[in-house]
Amino acid sequence: MLAAVLAGFVLYAGSPPRDLWWVAPIAFAVFAAIVQNRKARAGFGYGLLFGFAFLLPLLGWLQDFLGADFGPWPWLGVAGVQALFIGLAGAGMARVSRLPGAPVWMAAVFVTAETLRSSVPFGGFPWGRLAFTQDTGPFLPLAALGGTALVSFAVALVGGGLAEIVHRARAPRRWSAPLAAVLVPVVAGLAMLPFIGTDPNAGTARVAIVQGNAPNLGLGLLYKDNVIHANHIAAAQKLVDDVKAGRMPQPDFVVLPEQVGSWGPSQNDPDLSAIAAQLGVPLVVGGLGQDTDGDLHNEIVRWDPGSGAGDRYIKQHLVPFAETIPMRPVARLVSPFVDRFRQDMVPDDKPGVLDVGSVRLGVGICYDVAYDDVFTGAAQKGATLLAVPTNNAWYGHSEMSYQQLAMSRLRAVEHGRAVLVSATSGVSAVVQPDGTVTQQTELFTAQNLVADVPLRSTQTVATELGSAPMWTLAVLGVGAVVLSWWRPRRTTAA
Repeated sequence: MLAAVLAGFVLYAGSPPRDLWWVAPIAFAVFAAIVQNRKARAGFGYGLLFGFAFLLPLLGWLQDFLGADFGPWPWLGVAGVQALFIGLAGAGMARVSRLPGAPVWMAAVFVTAETLRSSVPFGGFPWGRLAFTQDTGPFLPLAALGGTALVSFAVALVGGGLAEIVHRARAPRRWSAPLAAVLVPVVAGLAMLPFIGTDPNAGTARVAIVQGNAPNLGLGLLYKDNVIHANHIAAAQKLVDDVKAGRMPQPDFVVLPEQVGSWGPSQNDPDLSAIAAQLGVPLVVGGLGQDTDGDLHNEIVRWDPGSGAGDRYIKQHLVPFAETIPMRPVARLVSPFVDRFRQDMVPDDKPGVLDVGSVRLGVGICYDVAYDDVFTGAAQKGATLLAVPTNNAWYGHSEMSYQQLAMSRLRAVEHGRAVLVSATSGVSAVVQPDGTVTQQTELFTAQNLVADVPLRSTQTVATELGSAPMWTLAVLGVGAVVLSWWRPRRTTAA
């Protein structure tokens, strides 16, 4: 039990913002060794402990956000529910650990559990996937082959192989299979490095990112929309002044964060129109929009000089108990958003691709970046550059913004695209197609970034395959569990 708890905490300790990619396979190896050859019930218990010890500190920003008003219950509840899925993974891993080639099946089972918890309940919660610990290191290039599912599988496979090597050391057998489980993912990742394209095969663009900052008030921001708007208009005006004075180069377009504006059906905002007119280039800006039928959306709008609001992207994955409120009477006990938004926002299922000048810009809003389908859809529709407008000011000086930046770095490699992260209060960043960060702001500062970024049209294997690697691994995981039940019965019958 103690080893399971320590392994879970060590997995957290190796997660961003710490650059310790190698910790994740070691932590997973301890977990795999614990559940190996156990009964499913024991595997579930150890998995629950491992998951809770990992997710509780990883999601500590929830306590920073809600703790003063709602106590620890939302934080404990989310971590506990997500730990249940890792418990299920532990149960399945215990079952398949008796099969030949156990590290492969254990890794597939764990990825299956990650897929499940990324989908249910209430649309899932992908935070804390093994892949998101790998924003650097030799496993990262594998994202270009099979996305987050393959990266998670590689980490788990190496961990399972290490556990099997230790197990066989006590009762000497052949080591070739577990050694291959350790070496093949590492070698494959290193072999992929030369194929991670960074060349601007569709040209370049000069982009500006505006971070206007927000007061560090936590829940106090709920009713400070006007402050966020004013801060970002002021920061954008500073960009205008700097460009006119020659202190900054003229950008081709400007990206502002999520929740900068609030618009009715007419989508009128004189301040944004004035900024766009002064610069003479489009703005890409996030806000709360309301349609003529009354539907609310979290959206990103292209704001053109002269004509104002143009095409928009509507957020696909809404945050449960914030942007959409299941079980409202109960949710009021754990969420302040019940009273802030009297109706749920409405998502969309269309890929976020905006034509901004000569750039096909793929867009995902904040929480969207944790889901595989958002940028896959955008890249498949021809996006040559990606952007993540976000508002993380709720979470203070926590690790949340850095955890989200790690996801953006993985998405950059997955689709071979530069990624622009535009945050209200940080961390805003410019991420290159190989996942490296070339510019980055500090938390709770007003700062503008201008960068020349490559535009790329070549699609990675991961983009072309879409969700196929995830479903393949899920089928392998489920099939291995089924086989683990059927095989002993067949042996008994024989």
